[in-house]
Amino acid sequence: MPLIEMINVNRQYGSGRTLVEALHPTNFVLNKGEFVAIIGPSGSGKTTFLTILGLLQSPTQGKIFVNGKDTSKMNSGQRTDLRFNKFGFILQASNLIPFLSVNDQFKVVDKFSRSKRRSRNSAELLRLLDLQNVANNYPSNLSGGERQRAAIARALYNNPEIILADEPTASLDSKRAQQVVSLLAQVAHESQRGVIMITHDTRLLAMTDHVYEMQDGFLRQQK
Repeated sequence: MPLIEMINVNRQYGSGRTLVEALHPTNFVLNKGEFVAIIGPSGSGKTTFLTILGLLQSPTQGKIFVNGKDTSKMNSGQRTDLRFNKFGFILQASNLIPFLSVNDQFKVVDKFSRSKRRSRNSAELLRLLDLQNVANNYPSNLSGGERQRAAIARALYNNPEIILADEPTASLDSKRAQQVVSLLAQVAHESQRGVIMITHDTRLLAMTDHVYEMQDGFLRQQK
């Protein structure tokens, strides 16, 4: 059974002469142990695709199944619970809670998580992402790259089955970018999670299993 499946999903904005097809009818499957990259120019629909897949916005038409369950039949509370316990989101904005230290960001996840899966070790995540020395710092005292890596650590902490990463290396230098993508590949392959990463950095594609390209709202898998 796929981790997540998208069937004939599209997203439209406006109507009549102002109608915009941000995502054309799309079929997509993510299985356990897969690390998928999405590439394409800005404005091509990559982020729309990712936010619909992550149940952050609703499609105009089509269905999304998570572990075989039809999310269109869920109420908003059930979808929120599913997002929190099944997904890990790494967004371009770090979205760290400004009044909590890096260490305390993990405690928020502990407080609200209903997942029965064992969380990853926070100290180990901080070590893997070279954040040990700033673990007690607040987001305002971190560099842009440190904030991005702290957000990645928090997203991976509750050991989600599906990780959706929108330009996770945008604020990182080449060395850190390779480090982060290597960690995402490890999570997918060794922990049998599903990872989808939007990226403009083609140097990072070698570590992924499949590459899809988005053009004008159309998603196509590269050969």
